[in-house]
Amino acid sequence: MCLGIPGRVDKIEGEMATVEFGGADRQVSLELVPGEVNVGDYVLVHAGFALERIDEDEARETLQMLKEAIGLETSQ
Repeated sequence: MCLGIPGRVDKIEGEMATVEFGGADRQVSLELVPGEVNVGDYVLVHAGFALERIDEDEARETLQMLKEAIGLETSQ
C-alpha cells in the first residue's frame, strides 16, 4: 500500500511537471500517468511520480482527510 498525495499541476516541461501541494511546489514525473495531463489538472503523487489524474473534488476531499488524520484540523 502506498500513500498518494494530491496536487495541482502548475507547469509542464516534457515528462516533468511542477505540482503545487498546499503552497509548496515540487518537481514530479508524469511518465506513469495514462493519458494526457494538462496545467490545472490534479494528480495523485507518490515518491515523485504522478500515478493518475483525479478530479478537483476528490483532491480536496483527500487533502481534508489527510489533514484530519494527522490532527491539523478536526471535523465538526
